Amino acid sequence: MIGIWGMGGSGKTTIVKAIYNRIYRQFIGKSFIENIRHEGYIALQENLLSDVLKSKFKVKSVGMGRTMIQNRFSRKKLLIVLDDVNEFAKLENLCGSREWFGQGTVIIITTRDFQLLKQLRVNYVYKMHLLNENESLELFSWHAFRDAIPKKEWSELARNVVVYCGGLPLALEFLGSYLCDKTIEVWKSVLLKLQRIPPDELLSVLKISFEDLHDAEKNIFLDVCCFFIGKEREYVTEILNGCGLNADIGITVLIERGLIKVERNNKLQMHPLLQEMGREIIRQECPEKPGKRSRLWFQDDVEDVLKENTGTEAILSLKSDSSIGDCLESRAFKEMKRLRLLQLDHVQLSGDLGHISKQLRWICWRGFRYRYIPKNFHLENVIAIDLKRSLLHLVWQGRVVLERLKFLNLSHSKYLKETPDFSGLPSLEQLILKDCARLRKVHPSIGVLSNIRVINLEDCTSLRYLPREIYKLRSLKTLILSGCSNLRSREKI
Repeated sequence: MIGIWGMGGSGKTTIVKAIYNRIYRQFIGKSFIENIRHEGYIALQENLLSDVLKSKFKVKSVGMGRTMIQNRFSRKKLLIVLDDVNEFAKLENLCGSREWFGQGTVIIITTRDFQLLKQLRVNYVYKMHLLNENESLELFSWHAFRDAIPKKEWSELARNVVVYCGGLPLALEFLGSYLCDKTIEVWKSVLLKLQRIPPDELLSVLKISFEDLHDAEKNIFLDVCCFFIGKEREYVTEILNGCGLNADIGITVLIERGLIKVERNNKLQMHPLLQEMGREIIRQECPEKPGKRSRLWFQDDVEDVLKENTGTEAILSLKSDSSIGDCLESRAFKEMKRLRLLQLDHVQLSGDLGHISKQLRWICWRGFRYRYIPKNFHLENVIAIDLKRSLLHLVWQGRVVLERLKFLNLSHSKYLKETPDFSGLPSLEQLILKDCARLRKVHPSIGVLSNIRVINLEDCTSLRYLPREIYKLRSLKTLILSGCSNLRSREKI
């Protein structure tokens, strides 16, 4: 048994057809069943029996079909291709045991779900790889120009389309065929539209994998595509677990379905077209009223919602940056009572931060303009705080209790003079204070952090001493002090 695994549109069906056409004459019987996801169990069994035995068969029950396959195929050398499988039960009822088939039988299964192949214990899995730039340009050119290379005057536009497709054969073939014989003006217009909304036909193919997911897995996919591309897997997992999404399992499922991937340094990545698909799914939740969507990330929509104060309880996540312009009123967040992920890069808010949801699990506010975090900013449920490049002088005034906080990143906060009292942060695992040039004091309560694994004080050039308590941390795995040029050792530690 051989499995071919890859994301939708990666060319699984194309490659398996080529294999089938090359080797089918070597077998007594053969069957190629496409689009298995759309057929019922009995219909699939009837198709398989009819193809191999070249006669019409009626199957009365799934159990009867399994018995007929086993009895009639056990001495035959067969070639069977099962294309686009989405349920393990379908595999069980068509090829549940190798003993059902004669010696020399080859069964090839294509799927978007790696877990199905693991469950069936196939002998070999071939992972589909996306095309490189030269391969992509050649495939696209055959469809757009009926030649292996683009016409000279279209060359730059063709390369722009290839970059957009990201090596995905389906996209290259679809857009190549669509743009064939079109004018340069049409090409330019299409490229502009693609930056906002991919073609419906392409989205419908990519969405198949998404629609097969459970609700929690769908939410994880949408959060990753809008907020967590390039973030470490462990970091994202902890945050989404805090949102009740069971991300340990959910992210694994998304990887096995080819919807996300883990690259160098354990960071999450996603094909750009899958990211566009996810964002279009969100846009379609309420096309005319952004304030009623579950997630906001497109800046025009964010600006509309925050400036017109049209946010609702439907919004779970929001991402904005300084491009939205003038200072915003914090009361624009008042109705977003379920907001759990919030990114505000270099955004200035005026008013009471208490208007921001108590359900926050992740706050990423780079360029945070306050001298200290106001006590009315509800962070009691937050898992991760990222305030890189803030204007903080102190983190808080006095002691603050945040029992769920695991990640605190205040890197490049050039005015920060001392760390907070850590006694109210019992769950803290990572403390990142890189390049806090005026940091002089690490609070001695750091010794109570029984879960701390990483402390990064790189380039804290004003830091002269570390408290003795830091040397008692049993859970600490990584302590970074490079660039701390004024750090001295204490006597009698």
